[in-house]
Amino acid sequence: MARVSAPAMRADWLLREIAVIGLARSGRSVATLLARSGNSVYASDTGQAPALEATAAALRAEGVQVELGRHDVARIERASLVVVSPGVPPDAPPIRAAAAKGIEIVSEVEIGLRFLPNIDYLAITGTNGKTTTTALVDHLLRALGHRSIAAGNIGTPLSEVALTPVPPPWIALEMSSYQLHFTPIIEPRVGVFTNVSPNHLDRYTSVDEYYADKQLLFRNATPGAHWVLNADDSDVLRLASHAAGLSARFSTMTRADAYYERAGDQLVVLGYPLLKRHELKLIGEHNVANALAAALAVALAHPHHRTTDAFGLIADGLRSFRSLEHRIEVVTEQGGVLWINDSKSTNVASTLMALRGMTRPTILLLGGRHKGEPYSALRAELLRTVKQVIAYGEAAPDITRDLAGTVPVEQGGGDFTRVIARARQAAAAGDAVLLSPACSSFDMFENYEERGAEFKRLVHPR
Repeated sequence: MARVSAPAMRADWLLREIAVIGLARSGRSVATLLARSGNSVYASDTGQAPALEATAAALRAEGVQVELGRHDVARIERASLVVVSPGVPPDAPPIRAAAAKGIEIVSEVEIGLRFLPNIDYLAITGTNGKTTTTALVDHLLRALGHRSIAAGNIGTPLSEVALTPVPPPWIALEMSSYQLHFTPIIEPRVGVFTNVSPNHLDRYTSVDEYYADKQLLFRNATPGAHWVLNADDSDVLRLASHAAGLSARFSTMTRADAYYERAGDQLVVLGYPLLKRHELKLIGEHNVANALAAALAVALAHPHHRTTDAFGLIADGLRSFRSLEHRIEVVTEQGGVLWINDSKSTNVASTLMALRGMTRPTILLLGGRHKGEPYSALRAELLRTVKQVIAYGEAAPDITRDLAGTVPVEQGGGDFTRVIARARQAAAAGDAVLLSPACSSFDMFENYEERGAEFKRLVHPR
């Protein structure tokens, strides 16, 4: 087959078969990309769901050798390169086996970047806010007239972008800690670090190990690099303290390169007053921080983005941006009760941010699969707005224990339909029902998107 492009793939990676581990969307895309560029590819996944069977059929049509239900570890040990999907745990047998053999392991993003050598990309990471900030960056680039796309952890694999006939010249690239771990080539035009707090303790042995992966955003920092950092987060500043390049800061608490001026109730970027707070149609002060980070990053990405006209376009972009699906998304108001879908809040810190934006008495739906964090960090904010917690799923006993004596907590079990019905009973006119789980979805759903979609279906059936 003809090559899709002329990628900067290392010669030693092309000597033998390349193994792709995990066949969700990113695995399918990268296997297709590698096969179409003339490589011999083996792809495997332990699942056997109908969707995976369809993926396997499509990949086999591309010439990929596919195996479902297991990983052939012996075959993987003979590969010249292993490409791992972000959903595959780092201690999975094929990953351990490849590492023991000294085989290089990279992310799908690494391959995508190598097939897109001429793009300008802004990389966004952080514990919370990175998806909204990534979407904002993409939206603002478009507002400036660029052809852009949001890719990476936000949902569209970078290798899928590389498969398009004419890839966009600008990319807003969301990077998770797992993707950063296996992407040694990462070197963005602008890197954004939204915030950091303990997360994924079900997959990391310590907080320090998780923070170290986040710090890999700066692994290839040069004097010409640009970094956008949260001035209100001391851990972000510490992790970035030795990174070469220009560091610009955003803050909702004090003057910075981009900040929220409370006296004038406006967002200011590089001295330019962009817009009033009420013009930003996003709930919560954390979204003010996300907007400041995105606007500052886009302004730094090119000198032409810092003219008076460009700032006007950036301001217009912020005015027209709307909240993402599953992220503090207002679903409906019924009988005076506001229903809000924040299914993407899969850790305690993210739920805490959502709670800080609430102004009504709140019924909070917490639960799912426990990720190792104590829920006690929510107590002070629960006392401010929450009238009742409904704990559900595998984490319900942990939530009940950690929040005992704070606000009323009841266990809703493992039937999501009953959880929503109970919330409907508990809410009165003037209240809000907030799904902000602080847990992963994997005990009851395939992902947080499915959980959010089911919440919306049950709340507002069409």
